[in-house]
Amino acid sequence: MTQRPESATRRVMHEIKRRQLEVLRVTDLTPRMRRITLGGPQLAGFLSLAPDDHIKLMFPRTPEEAAALPTLVLGQGDEGPKPAMRDYTPRRIDLAAGELDIDFVIHGVGPASTWAEQAQPGDTLYIGGPRGSLIVEDVFDSYLLIGDETALPAIARRLEELPADRQVLAVIEIEDELERQPLPGRPGLEVIWVLRHPQRLEDTVAGLTLPAGRLYGWIATEASLSRRLRRILLDHFQLSEDHVKAAGYWRREGDDA
Repeated sequence: MTQRPESATRRVMHEIKRRQLEVLRVTDLTPRMRRITLGGPQLAGFLSLAPDDHIKLMFPRTPEEAAALPTLVLGQGDEGPKPAMRDYTPRRIDLAAGELDIDFVIHGVGPASTWAEQAQPGDTLYIGGPRGSLIVEDVFDSYLLIGDETALPAIARRLEELPADRQVLAVIEIEDELERQPLPGRPGLEVIWVLRHPQRLEDTVAGLTLPAGRLYGWIATEASLSRRLRRILLDHFQLSEDHVKAAGYWRREGDDA
């Protein structure tokens, strides 16, 4: 029997750097998901070590906030005008080509959604980070990935970056059939698409047959739903807390994007 490692994850911190990038391309992946490809000289040196890293995207709402962006120091106090900031996963990084892909869920009024819906090549976007990366050590036989549309970039990156011999079960909640996206193909992958309906995702997860071997569980949905799904993995399936990460990617109340 393999000895259980002291820790299955480790965090690597990065220098927080503000970058001004330019929109290179706009691509509609589904009716509600839009990919914005960014680039520019300041992308040089960008580093993202984990598939669920997040960066800050900055959306000025006033001329004063826009004027402050070139000198904004991230992580230092609240003095001076600050733009609206939202967390997004770097979907694809190609430093040789000078490109960074960010996928946006288009859902109506909100700083990020509104910007992405209107974005055109030549537009400017400031980003910051990532602040750090949570590295999952290569000690697991299988992975359970649970998320909604907002989690698809991180799920797709993990599918691309995992060793080919790992089993993966992905359970993904979407608005309707038109929101299905092609995912990176790999051996040992099973994908369950769940159409959004109250309790349906929780019932689906509770009824799963989990992949064999040492399992890592990852959850990213609306914050309260992520907490409930985490309890299912811990209480119903008896997974170790050290082997489950649950994140709230958005909140139902208020302005969440």
